[in-house]
Amino acid sequence: MHKKYYYKNSNHLKYVRSFLRQNSNRAEEIMWQHLRRNQLKYKFRRQFSIGNVIADFCCVPLKLIIEIDGWSHDFEKTQAKDIAKQKFLESLGYKVIRFTNEQVYGDIEVLLSKIDAVCDKLRGDTPTLPSP
Repeated sequence: MHKKYYYKNSNHLKYVRSFLRQNSNRAEEIMWQHLRRNQLKYKFRRQFSIGNVIADFCCVPLKLIIEIDGWSHDFEKTQAKDIAKQKFLESLGYKVIRFTNEQVYGDIEVLLSKIDAVCDKLRGDTPTLPSP
């Protein structure tokens, strides 16, 4: 597969993406309510496929992926898949950040601050302190 096609939602994963959106867990729904409609100044896509993997949330212009890990990510087999998925995405230049369901249920505002800071850093808007 040519690299330019990694940025498109693959047709062969269309039904999987649709299924995942319709059957998302509560933590993903909460996160989506805060990411949608450019609430963090950037457009995020939900259940976005890159190659043969599907990211929970993706900001394509910044090449930022947000993954929400639930209880199923505690299993060794799932963790191995997560590592392979993250290595693949990072090989394409994406930054992957992960949060657990519990973190989302806890204090979402802290997570949103972290995401906003990563977005600004990736865009190059990190404020620099003046030299003394």
